[in-house]
Amino acid sequence: MGCHSKNEIDVQGHRGCRGLFPENSLPAFEKALDLGVHTLEIDIVISKDLKVVVSHEPYMNHIICKQPNGENISDSILKPFNLFDLNYEDIKAFDCGSKFHPSYPNQKKIKTYKPLLAEVFELAKAKNPKVRFNIEIKSKPQYYGIYTPEPETYVKLVLNEIKSSGFSSQVNLQSFDLTILEEINNQMEPMPVALLVDEDEIIAKKLKQLSFKPEIISPYYKLLTEENVMNYKSKGFQIIPWTVNEISDMESMIGLKVDGLITDYPDRLIGLLQN
Repeated sequence: MGCHSKNEIDVQGHRGCRGLFPENSLPAFEKALDLGVHTLEIDIVISKDLKVVVSHEPYMNHIICKQPNGENISDSILKPFNLFDLNYEDIKAFDCGSKFHPSYPNQKKIKTYKPLLAEVFELAKAKNPKVRFNIEIKSKPQYYGIYTPEPETYVKLVLNEIKSSGFSSQVNLQSFDLTILEEINNQMEPMPVALLVDEDEIIAKKLKQLSFKPEIISPYYKLLTEENVMNYKSKGFQIIPWTVNEISDMESMIGLKVDGLITDYPDRLIGLLQN
């Protein structure tokens, strides 16, 4: 799977390092690279002009973003500023780093923007060309044609961007959306795929709904037990849970012998592993 040893935990910086810097921003990815993560975990969506944009939502989240004029985004609007209706230059004008984040009070505040995936690749080439990428295609069936392209087009755009980056051998793709995962399997050259499992889902049930065997299972960490980790690993799956932020939970997951951890605080995980 990567450049780290067989027995080493894959340290994955969630949205770069959301606990330390604004999520999915170039400063967050740069900090994660400086810390020494093995893998950058990245969310992507598509703009109106079909650019691959780094963003957790396909719209402007009022919690983290401000309008180009500096005004807050109303929290009464369900999904404001649909990114699939905006060209990238318009998306880039929003400030998605200056607002205080109530869940991450120690997050450094920087006026920053939603970058292109290509910009993250360029940053990695400069800082650590051996780093890996865990790229989540953000998608829901009810978003098709409204907040995202149709699955076939969506996956093609992402794969083309990855191929042109030169990082194809260092990327795995992940999604909660089974249709997207099936489309990845239909289109792609060999590349690891991760099945994301939400906290209200059942790992075994969701796995059975896929027509192929993904290389990685990435569930909400509280879904994991010693028994199911051993079972899935014995069947050849890698187990990389999300999002593990507390030291005690990191210790528990390491004790279960998972293959990696996705965390908002890669500094905590790296410190724990070093000690």
